[in-house]
Amino acid sequence: MKRKIPPAFYILIAMLLGILTGYLVFSNAQDKASASVIAGYISIPSDIFLRLIKMLIAPLVFSTLVVGIAHMGDAKSVGRIFAKSLLWFFTASLISLALGLLMANFMQPGVGMSLSLPGADSALPVLATSQLSLKEFIAHLVPKSFAEAMAHNEILQIVVFSMFFGVALATLGDKARTLLNCIDELSHAMLKITGYVMKMAPVAVFAAMAATVAVNGLEILLSFAIFIRDFYLSLAILWAFLIGAGFLFLRRRIFKLLGLIKEAFLLSFATASSEAAYPKILDALDRFGVQRKISGFVMPMGYSFNLDGSMIYCTFATLFIAQAYGIDMPLSTQITMMLILMLTSKGMAGVPRASLVVIAATLQHFGLPEAGLLMILGIDTFLDMGRSATNAVGNSIATAVVAKWENGLASEEDAERISAAIDAEAALKMPA
Repeated sequence: MKRKIPPAFYILIAMLLGILTGYLVFSNAQDKASASVIAGYISIPSDIFLRLIKMLIAPLVFSTLVVGIAHMGDAKSVGRIFAKSLLWFFTASLISLALGLLMANFMQPGVGMSLSLPGADSALPVLATSQLSLKEFIAHLVPKSFAEAMAHNEILQIVVFSMFFGVALATLGDKARTLLNCIDELSHAMLKITGYVMKMAPVAVFAAMAATVAVNGLEILLSFAIFIRDFYLSLAILWAFLIGAGFLFLRRRIFKLLGLIKEAFLLSFATASSEAAYPKILDALDRFGVQRKISGFVMPMGYSFNLDGSMIYCTFATLFIAQAYGIDMPLSTQITMMLILMLTSKGMAGVPRASLVVIAATLQHFGLPEAGLLMILGIDTFLDMGRSATNAVGNSIATAVVAKWENGLASEEDAERISAAIDAEAALKMPA
């Protein structure tokens, strides 16, 4: 059977070709102004890609968040597990977001790039921080009109309306079943469209890298290398936090869990997809002694609400973009951004390259250059590998801790017997 070429390979080739093309333009252009004009034409595919992403944001957030809340509202019998899971998820998300801010401010990976701001219709040179007071933030939470919020991609207002809508559908029960099914079908349609748009990613990567190098030269790539290094260092610190938190509840058994999820970790890293590791994680949790009724409920929730790797990337990458364009973000604005991301990120479960979609919404909300998203698009595949592996680790630890809280975690001796039984059952199913 013919082996399928992974999408990451096409993105890597597009990135290399973009760098080569950009360097040829940079070397042969008469001056930087001429290079900028050529780069403007080269960047047309990446501009279209960016507009397509923005087109998806509002209906995607609404449909996925409403369906998620409505379905979880039916689980009255597991309300206690639901509450404890959310407590862990939101705490872990807050720590991840805060760590991303802290590391980006400490290491400042974008400082020194000195990129010129895009055209007049693309961004504001200075953030309108006076409009981001607590009073304005709270007032802005509630939409005056849902249609207006959708039309202007007011992501935060869409989230608020979607939460009310989802809770209402859950309360209505069977009366709202038809409407809920329609919105569920809408969410699947939007995810399918997102998949179509993401097929354009290699072309957008080529255009984005070529345009960037054409104007700035190969020196810009050194800053990208620094960005990747700093981000993975931040991920390593987050892993230490997650393992430390797990140790507080699981004690030394946390290291047994890490050994069991090793294969799932490598799979999610190699495929840049935490979903690909889902069956392996469930198997590892079974062997660890977690009751399936708990892992079967907490794990899907984790894939919706506990994307630790994506959380740290959202704040880290957004600050990197601001630093690269020389835009100052005061601490108060950064904290506001972190609180907004706590809400907006919860509606993007299952979306291809969800972090990019969330960052696109964040850039628009704070008036940061949207071209910054294209700047990191070329290296996003390398960053997505680390994000996905971190999401897998975070969800595994979270599920084990919730099981411990609920007395749904078998002893080490019982877990060994369960693991042996799983191996014996697997051996019986193998063909002779």
